[in-house]
Parts: sequence; C-alpha cells; structure tokens
Amino acid sequence: MTLSIEQALETIYTNVEAKSTHILAIEEAIGSIVAKDYAATFDLPRFDNSAMDGYAIKVNDTGKEVQVKEVTYAGDIAQERFNEGEVVKIMTGAPIPSGAEAIVAIEHVELTTQGIMLPSNIKKDNFIRFKGEDIQSGTVFLKAQTKVTAYTLALLASQGITHIEVYRKPKVVVFSTGEELKAHYEKIEQHQLYNSNAPMFAARAKELGCDISYISSAGDNIESLKNAINNAKDADLILTSGGVSVGDKDFTKEAFIELGMTTYFSGIDIKPGRPTNFGKLGKCFVINLPGNPLAAMVNFEMFVKPSIAKLSGTKSFYHGLITTKMESEHHFKAGKNSVILGTWNGTKFSVIKGQKPGMVAPLDKADGMIISSKEIHCLKENQVVKMIAVKIDCQSDKKEDFFVK
Repeated sequence: MTLSIEQALETIYTNVEAKSTHILAIEEAIGSIVAKDYAATFDLPRFDNSAMDGYAIKVNDTGKEVQVKEVTYAGDIAQERFNEGEVVKIMTGAPIPSGAEAIVAIEHVELTTQGIMLPSNIKKDNFIRFKGEDIQSGTVFLKAQTKVTAYTLALLASQGITHIEVYRKPKVVVFSTGEELKAHYEKIEQHQLYNSNAPMFAARAKELGCDISYISSAGDNIESLKNAINNAKDADLILTSGGVSVGDKDFTKEAFIELGMTTYFSGIDIKPGRPTNFGKLGKCFVINLPGNPLAAMVNFEMFVKPSIAKLSGTKSFYHGLITTKMESEHHFKAGKNSVILGTWNGTKFSVIKGQKPGMVAPLDKADGMIISSKEIHCLKENQVVKMIAVKIDCQSDKKEDFFVK
C-alpha cells in the first residue's frame, strides 16, 4: 500500500528501535549515543576556588591599604581565616581562604611600601567559583539518548568516569540489483553502467555513524537476490537500490518476501522516489530504494536517515528544519509532494536546475531540500521556506511540519 510521506515516517518512528548496548572507554565512545542517565557523584567545583590570579579580601577593606599575609596556589590546602586589614595572595584554581568575601585581580591593585592598595569598587563574591555551581552532586549531568562529543568527554572526565554505556553502532549492509551494474573499480562494456548508488549509500551511512558492509551487486533473478539477502540478514538494516518497480526483472521485493520479510509499506507518495519499500526480515530492517540515483538520494535522506537515527538510540530522529527564503521564483506541477534540491548560502535557497530522478550531478551540489505540499505549484522569490539540511547535521528531537504551503 502506498503511504503519504508523513505516514511512511510515522511507520519508521513507530517500528524502528535501538539495538543492544555495550561499554566503551570514553575516548572510544565519540559519536555514540548514551544509553542511560549519568549523575554526578560529587560537586564541581569540589570546593570554593579563585577564578583569577589575585587577592582574597574582606569587602570592608575596599579602597584601603592592606598587608599581604600568605600566598595560596592551586593544589594547596586553603589558608585559615584572616583578619580585616589583611589579604591572601591567591592563584587561579586555589581554594578560597576561610572568611574571604571576594577576589580582586592582580592588575586591579596598586603596590605600596606596606602592602597593596585595594580598589574602591569591589563587589561581594567577585571572582569566586563556588562549590557545586557548575554541577551539583546527585544531579544528572549527562542524559540518555544524547550524542557523545568531545565536550561530553570533558563532563565525564570531570567526574572521574573512564567508561560509559552506549548503544552499539547500527550495522548496515548495502547492495544493489541489476545485471547492467558494475562496481566503479571494474571495467565496463558499452551497454553497462557504473554502480553509483551503493558507494553513495555506504559512505552516507558511515557519515551517520554506522558500521558498513558492502555486498557486490546482485543479479536480476530471484536466486541471486536471495543469496545476497541471506549474506546480509545478520545486519540491523539492509539497504538496496533498484528492482522495486514493476519491470520484468524487478524481483527485489519478491525475493525478500519469499525469505519471510514483513512489509510495513510498499510505495510512498513522493516525487521522485515513489517505489520505496520498508519491512523487516527477522530482526533486520529492510529499505528498498529506487534505482535512479537522485530519487534514491532523496529517499535516503527522507527515510533512511531517520531509520539510522532511531537504530542508534538518539532521541533526535526527526528532520531538523532550517527556515530560509527562496532566491528566485520556481514553478512545478501541483498535485504531488515534490522534493526540490537546492544550494543554500546561509540566507537564500537556490533551486538546482535540471534535476531529474536519474541524474547524479545534482547530488553533490545539494545543501538541502524542500518539500512542497500538493496544493501549490509555485515558490515565489523571497518566500519563506523550510529546508531539510543534507550537508549540515541538523536532526531534531521535535517533530515539525516540513511542507512549504
């Protein structure tokens, strides 16, 4: 049954779930998705400390000449209480002496023969970093379903955490169908084509954080397709292109079904890319994409990308949208949800000219795409539109309406 774009996406959101978890050293977990909440076991900072190289002072000594009692360095034990008329010289990160009410930066004092002269505009608590003001013990500082970045490692290391539980990266197997297709490293005859879809899928899935396996193109017959499928079904997701239309040799869907695939949908009301199927074979999800490169790319971004996001465990699996404006007027046929590829300069969206389902050249040019509602046939110059980014990582944890109306 052919579904609308929204129905197809909702089917993916509902059925695809994250796989198993494992424990990794934090340095090896970059790009993974956190599997559980992590709470702080101690305050950060662990003690009141100085944010500047300067002097710990009493506020009542503002504008007065005072004597320097001690010097405290980072890593020292905090000095005991000091009296009015005295200050403690203190370095950045050093513990605050008992009774200190503010820190004055070194460059804001004047040296005298008896000590230093304090400025007259000192505020209480100035340049003091208080215990727990960054992270309080017992509070969740890292939430489940968020991506581990270099900055996440700073949080984890600050709590002395060396290993973290994350979702396992999705395993994706890619193969294409078609006797006429050859790998880009093979010699081809005049009647043959290089397979551009499979390396595109594999590379894009790798960019999205997957472990990738590639199977050579399967032939246009049931047994060859079944053999390729059986070699791939231990994956989390199988991606194929071609063989899902209504031609005499379009056997891909039939081969999967004969091996026991449950079909969630067969066909999407989208232009280009209508012949797209989604199902499940055992524990492995299957997405059969069109053979035309541009149509395949469009539906990869629209439907495979959120599938991979859900498999990875992130909560940000919806399409993130960038609000922008049309560079110039663009006309197309009404009655279809049309996907339009374009370039984006940070301000305006410019439609790539001459984009057809079988083309390859527009793919590398595209920064993003917009999707028209069925009711419109024209996008006007400077019209506000919502772009789904392709070259920018812009996933969202909120569902938004991406149709231009």
